[in-house]
Amino acid sequence: MFRSKRLSKGARAVITGAGSGIGQAFAIELAARGGAVVCSDIDQAQAEVTVARIESEGGHALATVCDVTKLGDVEKLAQTAEDWFGGPADLVINNAGVGAGGHAIGEMTMADWQWVLDINMWGVIHGCHVFAPRLREAGRGGIINVASTASFAAAPRMGAYNASKAAVLAVTETLAAELADTPIRVTALCPTFVQTNIMKAGRISASSSKIADNLMRWTGVPAESVVRSALAGLDRGHLYVLPQFDARLVWRLKRLLPAGYTKGAGFINRFAANDTPDRAHASGAE
Repeated sequence: MFRSKRLSKGARAVITGAGSGIGQAFAIELAARGGAVVCSDIDQAQAEVTVARIESEGGHALATVCDVTKLGDVEKLAQTAEDWFGGPADLVINNAGVGAGGHAIGEMTMADWQWVLDINMWGVIHGCHVFAPRLREAGRGGIINVASTASFAAAPRMGAYNASKAAVLAVTETLAAELADTPIRVTALCPTFVQTNIMKAGRISASSSKIADNLMRWTGVPAESVVRSALAGLDRGHLYVLPQFDARLVWRLKRLLPAGYTKGAGFINRFAANDTPDRAHASGAE
């Protein structure tokens, strides 16, 4: 049976946001497992850095530009991958994403809402829209959508990010149901803090950035360990991968005590550091 095969071994993989962070870690790990990897990123130079690291270890990878907010770019990515592989991809990892936070709903600008949703939500929608039919036609493969604990945690002052990742989780669950009669595996990766550049490269208020930096330092884990958990979950056919203890704790608390959880989040928010108008404006990847 196809389901007994380890999809993570020898995969023909396409990764968005592969120039840094979780995306780069996925690319390096899959190449080390004998895979061929198409490393796409909005920044060609960053994608080439990832490819250079892979090739220095004897792996096979291709760097290409893709703006996931544009459906045409994602369609071009799929064709580029098929041409390079000599056939369809086995594994698609919709990873490209950005961070934003520190402002309450009604205070965060509409421009920031649009920016986050365009990349985090529409990027995944475009990836699933383009690649899911190809995988179904091939009758094999898998999709990993990089969501976040934010997809169900609903932390205050993270409205746009929470909404974008909740959409990613919903799309992943829907796709898994639609592909349940096929050998194709679908996984939602829902980490908490991962040691990437998303905090520095996002649109996050100065005070929230300080809090996030402290949490990253205390609880953040290397991207490599998160990637290995995700690939193990995919190989086992798991829909949800929550790679850290705090992610699993929040998951259980939210479901066991939903009202109490929300009140607790509000209590913590009231004692958080006061916000400041300073923000860092830049794009980045998960």
